[in-house]
Amino acid sequence: MTRRRRAAALLGLALLLGVLAASDVAGREAALRRQLGPTVAVVVVRTPLRAGERIARGALAVRQVPERYAPPGALRDPQAAVGQRAAVAIAERTDLAASLLAVPEAAAAPRGPVLRRGERALDLVAVGAADAVVAGVHVDVLVTYDGRAGAPGPTRLALADVEVLGARAPPTADAPESAGGLPRLLATLRVSVSQAVALTAAAAAARQVRLLPRPRG
Repeated sequence: MTRRRRAAALLGLALLLGVLAASDVAGREAALRRQLGPTVAVVVVRTPLRAGERIARGALAVRQVPERYAPPGALRDPQAAVGQRAAVAIAERTDLAASLLAVPEAAAAPRGPVLRRGERALDLVAVGAADAVVAGVHVDVLVTYDGRAGAPGPTRLALADVEVLGARAPPTADAPESAGGLPRLLATLRVSVSQAVALTAAAAAARQVRLLPRPRG
């Protein structure tokens, strides 16, 4: 075999190996996308915002994340924040939630629940019976983690006997229903600082968060 033919054969082999490698990578990416499920839009801050600064469209960006890992309470549509003011200083690349926006004075008249010293109001996206998870009831918070091959894993009690300060539909019109037909809710819970930290971490790693109303009285 001449040197020129040997070089041509090696080049052809390299091209074949490259095609096979690209096909394998594409197949792995497709399998990963199927495992993660559909994606949703999440609004993020592109440039830092000062407390009280009016938010312009150019200060915001949108990223796509798997729905199960979307930050609870994050805005889905940047237009929902355009023209509003930042309630606090917001760093670059922060997921923008409604709780970070200043409440207009006209809408601030109705007072919310009174928080005692050391308490916080935590927004949590979960599934639950909309007619039972309402302000004033107490709930248990259950989290279900991922199992093998995308199947549901173990379920754990993340927080027991926590008061619901309010509940409403999440700020996305196309929030899908969960297993069992229960709707998604954006519930505001009365928690301590340590409970807020633990519950936020548990919800971020969970496949599903569920609110179970406790009997009244």
